[in-house]
Amino acid sequence: MILFVLTVTLLSAQNAKEFYNTGNSKLDKGQYKEAIKDYDQAINLDKTFAAAYYNRAVAKNSLKDYKGAIEDYTKTLEFDPENVRAYNNRGLIKKTLKDYDGAYADYTKAIELKPDFASAYFNRGNIKVLADRPQEGCDDFNKALDLGMNKALEYISKYCKTSQQ
Repeated sequence: MILFVLTVTLLSAQNAKEFYNTGNSKLDKGQYKEAIKDYDQAINLDKTFAAAYYNRAVAKNSLKDYKGAIEDYTKTLEFDPENVRAYNNRGLIKKTLKDYDGAYADYTKAIELKPDFASAYFNRGNIKVLADRPQEGCDDFNKALDLGMNKALEYISKYCKTSQQ
């Protein structure tokens, strides 16, 4: 009986990986609805498949299904709590939905987990500017620039005092 359960579990994991890989091919081709179906199958076979939740979130976001994408990024983090890209991407969606506090929290968590994550500093800087805290935003833009994100220079020029550059 134990051997049967182990065999079924291994086959499910293998099939889940196959659906995941097929979904990735479709995602790369911009076939988001079809990719989601494959990720659904992968997740049905392996409820803890963090990467399948993550990529399904990417596909849902591409289709502007923001609520579904946030749910899937949250599931990703349930099974992979140190996935800084999931925090960052979920923050981007929250910003789109004008949930600035939620976005700020996600960017900050990504930075806590990966202090050299330039995108998270840049994105958090944008939230601080939107919250009418431009000097704090400038600190994050400068940190993003220090970490190699040249795009931050444009924002520094726009929002920061010259002495800050």
